[in-house]
Amino acid sequence: MKILDNLKYTKDHEWLRVEGNEAFIGVSDFAQHELGDIVFVDVPSVGETLNKEESFGSIEAVKTVSDMYMPVSGEVLEFNETLEADPAIINNDPYGQGWIIKIRMTNPAEVDKLMDASAYKAQIGL
Repeated sequence: MKILDNLKYTKDHEWLRVEGNEAFIGVSDFAQHELGDIVFVDVPSVGETLNKEESFGSIEAVKTVSDMYMPVSGEVLEFNETLEADPAIINNDPYGQGWIIKIRMTNPAEVDKLMDASAYKAQIGL
């Protein structure tokens, strides 16, 4: 189970990688492992500004569908369109090619309230 030190994490198993005032969001290695084979990702919120913990879309695996939640408030700038053709990229590379959305943060201070890698490891029992 990979948990990267350069990311921030949520209790709902999303990760956040900050790049200036923008950030990439995806689901953790733990989450993709728990979901199983991912078959579809739905992000209807491109162009919308959403609050922290608001749903930005859903992720569908063979046996379940789960909502995904904003780690911080922001405008959804982009959906990783490569996931339309191959959503299993999330299973294979959740922190790299498997990113889900890119946002412009509206309240960057919210990042400080997210878990670092060691706190996330403790939450999932590693």
